[in-house]
Amino acid sequence: MGSEMEVDDGTKKHVLMDSVLQWSQWQLLDSILPTGGFAHSFGLEAAIQARLVLQPEDLRTYVVHVLENTGSLLLPFIYAAAMSPDKQTWHRLDRILDATLTNEVGRKASITQGSALMRVAAAVFTEVPSLKTMRDTSLGTGAVSFHHAPIFGLVCGLLGFDSGTSQRAYMFVTLRDVISAATRLNVVGPLGAAVLQHQVAIVAEDLSNKWMNRAVEEACQTTPLLDTVQGCHGYLFSRLFCS
Repeated sequence: MGSEMEVDDGTKKHVLMDSVLQWSQWQLLDSILPTGGFAHSFGLEAAIQARLVLQPEDLRTYVVHVLENTGSLLLPFIYAAAMSPDKQTWHRLDRILDATLTNEVGRKASITQGSALMRVAAAVFTEVPSLKTMRDTSLGTGAVSFHHAPIFGLVCGLLGFDSGTSQRAYMFVTLRDVISAATRLNVVGPLGAAVLQHQVAIVAEDLSNKWMNRAVEEACQTTPLLDTVQGCHGYLFSRLFCS
């Protein structure tokens, strides 16, 4: 009888821990988490001033291209980090991505967002103490630049996301943030933005499946024009976003 009670208590504790972890997973994808993503437009602001995006139809095309580029270039880093969420893998992926990114505006945005995500994750998700340990032992060493994609994959892996969900989650936050930027740039209204996000979700799923589970060595740019446009952001006379 006593052993049965111990097993039952252990099962209840395991279920409780899984439930608590699920709340943390949802919080990671919540826009209220202060990671700085909404300070960046993914080059959309520069594209608008270059008159590449003038109306909602152009916006949809731009968003799809952003998702395609995110899938081809960054999902391999999410996948690798989520599969092996440890300090050694994170540092290796960070160095590779730092050498891969040629657009200085995008590179700085990646570092800014990644640094913020790691700081917030270490402070918020205290049930995963290794996050704070990895951050504390990496700060000021020069061994890591804190790029966003590897850190996002790392956090997903430590919070119990499987690799597929981790990659879809990254596509989701990218879609969410670029459409939010479009709303603040008055390309689309709040209701139109919600409709667009729902419609493009189907495309995002197809693109996720297309680029999912690829090795880091396969990471590539599929829409180089986006990279060029984002690189022009620093030359804008007036701007609302950092990138």
